[in-house]
Formats: sequence, structure tokens, C-alpha cells
Amino acid sequence: MNRISKENYYLDIAETVLERATCLRRIYGAIIVKNDEIISTGYNGAPRGRANCVDMGYCSREAMKVPRGERYELCRSVHAEANAIISASRRDMAGGTIYLVGRNAATGELLNDATSCLMCRRMIINAGLDRVVIRRTETEFEVVPVEAWIAEDDLLTPENVVMDLK
Repeated sequence: MNRISKENYYLDIAETVLERATCLRRIYGAIIVKNDEIISTGYNGAPRGRANCVDMGYCSREAMKVPRGERYELCRSVHAEANAIISASRRDMAGGTIYLVGRNAATGELLNDATSCLMCRRMIINAGLDRVVIRRTETEFEVVPVEAWIAEDDLLTPENVVMDLK
């Protein structure tokens, strides 16, 4: 019998978690694991007590014609990574790994470009997580050391930011 890798095992669980997501654009599932134990899970959806986009029948960012990857503050949803972090204590997740899977909500296709937004990256850094494992295909994944995101942020200077905005 061929066993799947631990990474794909946890990514499969994160993929099951995304089935609870309520976004009309892209659905994500995340789990935080430390010492081979699942610490918490999260999926993207509106804060507790607020209407989800699937319930309202529209995406407010789409209605405002906001391009993908921009103006996340206008989104009704809390991201999967943020929800997983909110549901755990830093003590339990520090040194752990967050597993992330995304799918296109309309087609169900796996997102091979799923990654954390800048705000979620900051939360992942502050949570003390060591690695982010992102599903790229059904069996392939990318392992991102959080240290790389820390170093990348240190490379941002006013000149680089202005160049990137052009």
C-alpha cells in the first residue's frame, strides 16, 4: 500500500475544511498543525452573526468591480488563515505549520496560485508559525518558510513600493 505524504494528508484535510467556505469568488481552507496534531482549522466566510455572500447572493467586491487581490477591507469574509489563527492560542501554534488549499468557487477548480494575502502573512508571522504549505495541484505543493516572508518584507522600501505600484 502506498501512503500519501504527511503534507498531502494535511492538505486533504484543509481541502475538506474549505467546503464550509461561503465566498462566491474563491474558497479556502486552512489548518494549523504542530507536532503532528491539528491545532485549529479555518475557512473564509463572514464574521459570526453576519450574512455570508452565498446567503446574500452577491459578492460586494464584485458588485463594486474591485479587481482580485485588491481592497480586501471591502470583503465581507474573514480569510481562512485568519480564522485558523483566531481559533488557536499562540502558545499552541508557535513553531507549527499552516496548510492552505484554495478553489475557484464557481468552477470548483483547484487554485494553483493560492497564497496568503499580505495581511494574512502578517498574522502568520505574528502567530509564530514556521512554514506554510500551499497546494498547487492534487499532489504537488509548495513549502514556504515564514522566514522568507519576513525577509521579503524587510526588502520593501518606499522606492520599491512606488516602483511596484506603476
